[in-house]
Amino acid sequence: MALSLDPEIAAALAPMAGAMADAPPPAVGDVAARRAMWEPIIGAAGTAQPIPADVTTSEHYATADDGAQITMRWYVKDGATPGPAVLFFHGGGYIFGHIDLFDGPVTRYVSASGVSMLSVEYRRAPEHPFPTPLEDAYAALRWLHEHAAELGVDPDRVGVMGDSAGGGMAAAVSILARERGGPKIARQILLMPMLDDRTTTPDPHIAPYALWSYDDSLTAWPALLGEAAGGPDVPATAAPARLEDATGLPPAYIEVGQLDVFRDEDIAYAAKLSRAGVPVEFHLHPGAPHEFDSIAFNSDVARRAISDRIRVLKSI
Repeated sequence: MALSLDPEIAAALAPMAGAMADAPPPAVGDVAARRAMWEPIIGAAGTAQPIPADVTTSEHYATADDGAQITMRWYVKDGATPGPAVLFFHGGGYIFGHIDLFDGPVTRYVSASGVSMLSVEYRRAPEHPFPTPLEDAYAALRWLHEHAAELGVDPDRVGVMGDSAGGGMAAAVSILARERGGPKIARQILLMPMLDDRTTTPDPHIAPYALWSYDDSLTAWPALLGEAAGGPDVPATAAPARLEDATGLPPAYIEVGQLDVFRDEDIAYAAKLSRAGVPVEFHLHPGAPHEFDSIAFNSDVARRAISDRIRVLKSI
């Protein structure tokens, strides 16, 4: 029996698939075309669901090691009591996306869970290749710990979370924090994370349904890593699938769709963490492509995924 889209996801995708069929996909290496195509889609998806009115935001800034000011947006539910907080990294293949486009999802996570979040405007490739985006993420992690008391955050209950490239960033900053002896990360929540620069051979079972395509990966990883992409010298802090020793990393929640280009690398990462004694909760969603939850948010599989994420956020 061949793999196929979940019927509810297929119905939600139909209008988008029709529109995309009329336009040729961007060429490999064309970052600008991908930004022009995907950022309006992400923005529309983020506002397609109601945005709760019980969350307040404020702007803050962290200073990176090179002196750059990193914009961050703090989300807190009205009436929240001191407790955990989560650093959120948006998706976009490291090459597109902004925190503004993810206001809707982050606000909904905070409203539903009661857990405050700090969304990070890390700098993007290719203008800012590795390690700049990761160092921006680490600067934000340090800032959150340094300001924990005034924000009402328990520094022992700080998590990291992200989707797609943001999930890869959350995994990478967890590795970097372990290497540098802190700050502490209590949980890593990796949603369909982008982890392996070597995922370049199309899987014929996935390719027909790939919203994030193999050509997209062949564009994004070289944008982030330059000529090192796919070679022997890529560190785990750039592509977490390269990790050899997962000992001591934070407990992880990992999920991915069965029709996602990142499926195999995410399964392998969950196994790698597990073999090192790291507690892992892993979900493989049948019939689900990349970013299924934002496109088919009324589908049963998306509702279950969001419910699981909220449960994990509350457990930090």
